[in-house]
Amino acid sequence: MSESPKPGTETGVSTETLVPFLKLTDASVRRAGRVILHVDHLEIAEGENIAILGPNGSGKSTFVKLITREVMPLYRDVPPVLFRGNPRATLVDVRRALGIVSSTMQSEITVHLPAVDIVAGGLTGTVGLPLRISADAAENARCRARAALEQVGIANLADQDVMTMSTGQARRILIARSLVHGPDALMFDEPCTGLDPQGMYYVRKTLRALTQAGKSIVMVTHYPEDIIPEITRIILIKDGEVFADGPKEELLRSETISRLFDVPVKINCEQGYYSLVSPY
Repeated sequence: MSESPKPGTETGVSTETLVPFLKLTDASVRRAGRVILHVDHLEIAEGENIAILGPNGSGKSTFVKLITREVMPLYRDVPPVLFRGNPRATLVDVRRALGIVSSTMQSEITVHLPAVDIVAGGLTGTVGLPLRISADAAENARCRARAALEQVGIANLADQDVMTMSTGQARRILIARSLVHGPDALMFDEPCTGLDPQGMYYVRKTLRALTQAGKSIVMVTHYPEDIIPEITRIILIKDGEVFADGPKEELLRSETISRLFDVPVKINCEQGYYSLVSPY
């Protein structure tokens, strides 16, 4: 005989599992006396794969920093940001649960170190392993780093100097670095910026493999081409506000994206992949 559902549920699933990964309520960010981002209400569930799309200056980067707790919203009586139900989540709390990959991180790696040490540094937030670390701790960190490199399919690059790699290879090293501490979800800020077609192919292939392995992702991008088939929901940001939020099949349409960017564009879809074409 099956067990009776727990009180407060109809399916036997604990209500704790229903707490959103992120919940924003009347969240505003002000800079130089001006509100640069306002989100009336938005929730992201645990396990969702989402893309945040919008033009330059629309507020995407500020939105990301709200999630990562790098910027704080204006005070409200009702907490405007709940991270897994916690109104006082710290940067440490967020980064424990969320791996972050940004193209700008790549410019910060200007030292000649093997990829395995760059990835291992993700455990301590350093570029490479800390100077004062025991031999056993260093070995354990490198072991975890090699497992992360294996997870993204580039274990063969573990001992190569990161400064000798192509931009695409180095970007995948950063993905492995974001995975090394075992986060539940990953955030990608413009994951394919600066990459050639080969680099884009392998980064997008890696994103698909990670989602298929059970990692949820939140992606920020300018380009519909970055939106892999596993992403099901799109949040469009324009002029510091949520312009639209819904299933990608409904929002990734020529008329909607033309209004988002204020230029005429055409959206094509082929086998689950979207692309943007300018008529000029």
